[in-house]
Amino acid sequence: MSTIRVLVGTKKGAFILTADGQRRNWEVSAMHFAGWEIYHLKGSSADPNRLYASQSSGWFGQVIQRSDDGGKTWNPPGTKPEDLMGADGFPKAGASNMFLYEGEVGTHKFYDGSQHPWEFKRVWHIEPSLTDPDTAYAGVEDAAIFQTTDGGKTWKELPNLRSAKGHLWQPGAGGMAVHTILLDPKNPGRIYIAISAAGAFRTEDGGQTWKPINQGLKSPYELPDPDAEVGHCVHRIALHPARPDVLFMQKHWDIMRTDNAGEQWSEVSGNLPTDFGFPIDVHAHEPETIYVVPITSDSLHYPPDGKLRVYRSKTGGHEWEPLTKGLPQKDCYVNVLRDAMAVDQLDPCGVYFGTTSGTVYCSADGGDSWNTIVRDLPGVLSVEVQTLR
Repeated sequence: MSTIRVLVGTKKGAFILTADGQRRNWEVSAMHFAGWEIYHLKGSSADPNRLYASQSSGWFGQVIQRSDDGGKTWNPPGTKPEDLMGADGFPKAGASNMFLYEGEVGTHKFYDGSQHPWEFKRVWHIEPSLTDPDTAYAGVEDAAIFQTTDGGKTWKELPNLRSAKGHLWQPGAGGMAVHTILLDPKNPGRIYIAISAAGAFRTEDGGQTWKPINQGLKSPYELPDPDAEVGHCVHRIALHPARPDVLFMQKHWDIMRTDNAGEQWSEVSGNLPTDFGFPIDVHAHEPETIYVVPITSDSLHYPPDGKLRVYRSKTGGHEWEPLTKGLPQKDCYVNVLRDAMAVDQLDPCGVYFGTTSGTVYCSADGGDSWNTIVRDLPGVLSVEVQTLR
């Protein structure tokens, strides 16, 4: 019997939810990293017991946490803010597993070859390697991507991302962050990333060189040039592992699709009530089935008419149906953030999402009906799922 492990990052800690393959009776672990913002929590597909967590605080800085036993203990185990700080009020020089770059421990600084360091606020997204549990990628704000090959002990920036017209990038309302990292299972050198508000980018050589992949995106309110290569506010991109050349995008406005690895995009918003939103994901077994959660507008971050509806397209876009069974259809004014939706690998496919009000929902039938796993958590920042056989 399979086990499902749902990893939930929130504004005030992390939670691990587990159930058997029926996905009915859920166990909720005690809060991990209480009081800390856990912006993203994700497990390795190469080793199901290896988890990485982005733990951050405006006061104490950024920590990358690692677990080798599915979240029972963490390295360093049970880290508290006071464990990271010396008597002088600065991070301890020997603190293990803090965010490292060029020997500077516990700082928000990194270097791109210039004399002056860039500073970043947090790690938005961690993407473990598909084949090596000790290798993972971290997307940060201000926009950069890092790699570890030693399980998070040290990190190095992947060079030259800013050579992809970085001088033209501008932050969006939520900052300027590498918030999405997708690894191509058929091409180890290919990585896709998305940056708000710069656009989508691709490397074919493991991060040594990058190119913008934004042709076909239109942002008339932000960019006067209709053919601008960068500057588009991309909220999220997703792919199915069987078809890594086909990407789906939730843009600031518009749902987009590419069938050639980002060389050209076309709009597939179709009959959605609004094409503004944050998350987008793909069914585990149906590459043409995609999910989004529309919200009213860029200034009104809640569902249209106060009705929480996931929309599903079984045709790769254009034609959309609302999925409402089990979801609140009155006086609901929550949001679902870009990393707060995920799918499992069971059949039928399970779909999960968490809200800014602290509720996590599960559909065990591909979206036809929904059940509440847990409610009253801190605001949910990320949801990831592991299918353990």
